[in-house]
Amino acid sequence: MAGAEAPKAGMTISIRTRRDVVVVDPDRFLAAARQALRDRNPGLTDAEAAEAVVDVHDAVHALLDRDGTLAADAVDGEANVGGSLPGVWVSDRPDGLSPAGWLQQVVLDDPQPLRDYGCFLPADPFAVPTAGYGTRPCRAGAAGD
Repeated sequence: MAGAEAPKAGMTISIRTRRDVVVVDPDRFLAAARQALRDRNPGLTDAEAAEAVVDVHDAVHALLDRDGTLAADAVDGEANVGGSLPGVWVSDRPDGLSPAGWLQQVVLDDPQPLRDYGCFLPADPFAVPTAGYGTRPCRAGAAGD
């Protein structure tokens, strides 16, 4: 394979991931997030969960904390294989979200791994290093995966 690079000691491998979802039912989205919070904190009452999850950021974090990603149960697939057409959303999911695609990029030899920054991350931790570093798309999911 042309451009193939063998692994070497000290090589940094960075995976940059993007996963998009569309909110199709805000009430179900918030309800799912509040349930996710209660799943991780069984002592919370419904009222306490409602007080803790009041906006999109709260909801996203509650779902990420429990599931690791949004719409985690969506079937992963290759780009443009199956899935919905652009602008066609899944409307019956219990979390009120419609998966809208995902992709990953592999970046080799980023000059500084995230943990080397300590608690002071760079201004844009998602920025791809300048030319000279190996980047390659890894996988992508269909719009309705």
